[in-house]
Amino acid sequence: MYRLSPVILLLWLTVNLFAQSPHGAQFKINCADCHTSDSWDIPYGKWDRTGPVFSKTTGWLIGSDTARFSHTKTSFPLTGQHVRVDCRACHETMVFSDANTDCVSCHTDLHNGTVGKDCARCHNTENWLVDNIPELHHDNGFPLVGAHAIATCTDCHKSETGLQFERIGNDCINCHLTDYTATTSPNHQGIGFSTNCADCHNVNGFGWATDKINHNFFPLTKGHDISDCAKCHTSGNYLNTPSDCISCHKNDYETAVTPNHKASNFSQNCIECHTTDLDWMPAKYTQHDAEYFPIYSGSHKGEWDKCTDCHTNPSNYTEFTCITCHKNPETNNDHNGVNGYSYSSPACLACHPTGSEDDGFDHSKTKFPLMGAHLNAACLDCHASGYAGTPTDCASCHTTDYNQTTNPNHTTSQFSKDCASCHTVTAWTPATFDHNKTSFPLTGAHLTTPCLECHTSGYAGTPTSCVSCHTPDYNQSTNPNHVALAIPTNCASCHTTDAWQPATFAIHNNYYLLKGAHAGIANACATCHKGNYNNTPNTCAGCHISEYNQTSNPNHKTAQFPTDCASCHSETAWEPATFNHDVMHFPIYSGKHKGEWDKCTDCHTTPGNYATFSCTVCHGKSETDNDHKDVNNYSYSSPACFACHPKGD
Repeated sequence: MYRLSPVILLLWLTVNLFAQSPHGAQFKINCADCHTSDSWDIPYGKWDRTGPVFSKTTGWLIGSDTARFSHTKTSFPLTGQHVRVDCRACHETMVFSDANTDCVSCHTDLHNGTVGKDCARCHNTENWLVDNIPELHHDNGFPLVGAHAIATCTDCHKSETGLQFERIGNDCINCHLTDYTATTSPNHQGIGFSTNCADCHNVNGFGWATDKINHNFFPLTKGHDISDCAKCHTSGNYLNTPSDCISCHKNDYETAVTPNHKASNFSQNCIECHTTDLDWMPAKYTQHDAEYFPIYSGSHKGEWDKCTDCHTNPSNYTEFTCITCHKNPETNNDHNGVNGYSYSSPACLACHPTGSEDDGFDHSKTKFPLMGAHLNAACLDCHASGYAGTPTDCASCHTTDYNQTTNPNHTTSQFSKDCASCHTVTAWTPATFDHNKTSFPLTGAHLTTPCLECHTSGYAGTPTSCVSCHTPDYNQSTNPNHVALAIPTNCASCHTTDAWQPATFAIHNNYYLLKGAHAGIANACATCHKGNYNNTPNTCAGCHISEYNQTSNPNHKTAQFPTDCASCHSETAWEPATFNHDVMHFPIYSGKHKGEWDKCTDCHTTPGNYATFSCTVCHGKSETDNDHKDVNNYSYSSPACFACHPKGD
């Protein structure tokens, strides 16, 4: 009977303790699973922990030899580092069900809410290392492929701590605006290329090389349908590639023999006769009527099938024949009594330039109207070799006059052989040379420049580009260094011919995009460059650190605000400014604190230090103590408020 008493006592205690369990009404585990009748202290061997572990809180020595309580049977199995965590670290109260299983309930969110609150999305319980970044990025709609696969997180997600990963959007331009605006070959912004890099570039690659581009501004059809860009963009500069035919097809033009385009002085605008069909055929010379002889109109319309009907010498289209169709004796009979009549093709064209029977010969209707001294010249002086294909350029008749000049010697000076550029058709003298009638009018400092400074090798073929004369000036520039910055060698794009200064810089956006207030000072260069155009910083703080240091409401420097002004301010003005207090720190524009404050110092009561804050200014002690009388570990302090109410709720 006496031996049964301790057992009965233990059973009685067990029943009563279940009714009074300090672990909460929902805790159903038998007390004896953890405790003994000798003491409430948990003896060694009652818990399934890897140990033994000595609890600093209770003094209990707990281990795994005879474990009866298994955490794996709860909603939160212990794995990884959680196995070695002191129970009290998570179970701060005796009521075990109070412990929250959310990661953020125990672990400080170093990412400041930028990646959500579920740590297990990226981390496991073994360590904080993340080894599934590609999968995470894929799930967020931005697979890391190509060059993105080897980029570090902070290459794209910029933050002061390197641990905040704000969403930056999946559009290419969100990260690559600088690359886009800095392009020069070709200038993407100047041309208006798409800001979706993937339209032209391969996201699986490791460079910007591309084999595709929307070429609708110059359709690549038929003969132009080529994949080798360098065939047309020979200089590597895609911006100023000419689109006129002759710029690419000069060699085709000069080597053409059927007919010889160069000898025949055909137009260099290929599309007048050709399409983009391969091998240039079929072709139609629509200017024949206006420049030579009407074959698509007038009495000869529909009278021929192919060019060789009249141009019987396929190797020389300057030759033609009329008498293949207009035969004798009919032609002789039609011209009976006509003075100077000759049965020859040149004679036909001389009197019938339009192919009409009632044509007279009016030289003013040709491409060479007779004026001045030419009116008194004998026909054979110019038409010594016949009337067909007589050249109309000055040198064809006046080369002897040109070669015999002595004052100045035109040959030595390599003057143009276009006599009309200096002389009239009335007489050789007086002669004038108006540079403004050339392709290079003289203005500014060029007006007083001696001729030989530009015409060092004679007057023929003198280049007109700025760089042809001013390369030394360009190469020796230091402020800024034109060569290092790859500034265009077209001096006129920034300078006038009067002097190098003042200068404009219309391509500033290629180096630093001017917007808002910056656009308003685009011509006040010294405001930012201070007279030195080399190494000018392009960060906000590079120019505005003085404004940053002088702020007082709030004091940016003391509060350690970011020096990236754009995070709160626009480029238009300092105010209004945005500061995402809700996301970065504490919700004051939303939630229960919305409309509860007037100025920053309502909470930040320490002048000049916005890193400190106070909750107790508004939340009085007696009321707050009363609201928390059943809360374990409650403390009436601002840090404690924020620790439990990070959202103010």
